[in-house]
Amino acid sequence: MSQFTSLTIKAIIKETPSAVSLVFEIPPEKQDRFSFVAGQFLTLKAFINGEEVRRAYSISSHPNQENIQISIKKIANGKFSTYVNETLQVGDQIEVMVPEGKFKLHPNKSKQNYIAFAAGSGITPIMSMIKTVLLEEKESKFVLVYGNKNSEETMFSEELITLQKQNPSRLFIEFIYSRENIENSTFGRIEKSIVNLVLKNKYKDIVFNDFFLCGPEGMINTVKDVLLENGISEKIIHFELFTTSNTSEIITNNQKGTSSVFITVDDEEFEIQTNKNVNLLDAVLNNDIDAPYSCKGGVCCSCICRVTEGEVHMPINNLLTDSEIAEGLVLACQAYAKSNLIKIDFDDA
Repeated sequence: MSQFTSLTIKAIIKETPSAVSLVFEIPPEKQDRFSFVAGQFLTLKAFINGEEVRRAYSISSHPNQENIQISIKKIANGKFSTYVNETLQVGDQIEVMVPEGKFKLHPNKSKQNYIAFAAGSGITPIMSMIKTVLLEEKESKFVLVYGNKNSEETMFSEELITLQKQNPSRLFIEFIYSRENIENSTFGRIEKSIVNLVLKNKYKDIVFNDFFLCGPEGMINTVKDVLLENGISEKIIHFELFTTSNTSEIITNNQKGTSSVFITVDDEEFEIQTNKNVNLLDAVLNNDIDAPYSCKGGVCCSCICRVTEGEVHMPINNLLTDSEIAEGLVLACQAYAKSNLIKIDFDDA
């Protein structure tokens, strides 16, 4: 489950001064392994300055394309994003895990209306969704509310405008800029007034079937709160966090002592001892067990596992539903042993 596949970079597209898209060549014998649903992501692994680094990046291409494209924005002090933007070249190979993620848009044969709120690089999974809807749902409409600092740093701006011109009655885009006044766009940020403007004014006659939110935690929380205030059912609000608040100060309810942890991963079984104030993922990795993971921040779901015996607690949970938790699913990077014996299964999650 945690194994990586070496893929060759077929093309590198400069999207903005600080963002590129990597196009991976998928050999015919691996097409099934790398099939995906719009909205999912890939986890990449590389050794940078002697250190293994993993990062998750959303897929921005259409699921039926021959190759897979991910798009990566360089961030300050970002080891992996800097490596990708400054070092990788066409023809290089990089280790890639199969597509994952719960943030999905499944094509529907009936007419649907979608709306997405994206900020910055949060546009990447939304691009895959837009392409999917335009190509596979011929009567559906898609509204995109897209926030950026300025036009220069707006990923896919030309491609989006082209798609809009090609589909004037189906794709509608609201560009929001916080540091630049541009004709036919809105100055500001995606906040309560913008959400209400879109819902109650510009697109008041459209009944949306699904809402997709992607970007920083603050933006997602703001949009979600406004949608709920407007009577939108939480069941049709889907989100993907690209960044989350710093949780390093949150301690594990002062749990003390140690726990015996039995781990199943890739059909192998392991037993370790860990302090209860160490999250399960760190405990597993500290014992050189190759469990799946990517962000380590509770925003990607790569380290999801099932607790089959014992009790754990998660001080932070941004992704799993109450029903999933009731089934025993936890995010290993956010879960801590509560009982003296724990059994977790990465293969049955």
